[in-house]
Amino acid sequence: MSTAVCPGSFDPITLGHLDIIERSTYIYDKVVVGVADNPAKRALFNIEERVAMAEDAIAGLGNIVVTPFDGLLVGFAKENGAQVIIKGLRAISDFEHEFQMAHLNKKLDGSIETVFMMASPEFMFLSSSAVKEIAAFGGDLTGLVAQTTAARLERKLQE
Repeated sequence: MSTAVCPGSFDPITLGHLDIIERSTYIYDKVVVGVADNPAKRALFNIEERVAMAEDAIAGLGNIVVTPFDGLLVGFAKENGAQVIIKGLRAISDFEHEFQMAHLNKKLDGSIETVFMMASPEFMFLSSSAVKEIAAFGGDLTGLVAQTTAARLERKLQE
């Protein structure tokens, strides 16, 4: 059974993230969505909220599990029996950082490969940061995030 990890902060999870996750399920038997708990990043949503948003967003899709993690990504991949880390790329600026991370991960564990998947054209502009900014100014999130995510984001910003 081939297993891939699709990691991210998912603060919040966007339709761009979901596109990469869903497309990964066409290639791998199992996809583990790893929701990173990185204290260096100041997340709007706590880890439990981000996991719940991801679970809601993937409802109805098969062969996907959502799991929180902290620590090294290669360790998380190994713990979940993954041979591959899937990273979505939107632009050349994403590639520079992800290229460096892929080589560091390969150095840490040579048995785990990183596979880059290009964002679909309709999502190349999309980021969690942009979604949060649009939501903060009351903008329409249709076509950017799942309805359940939009509702959670609106509630969170009202707190």
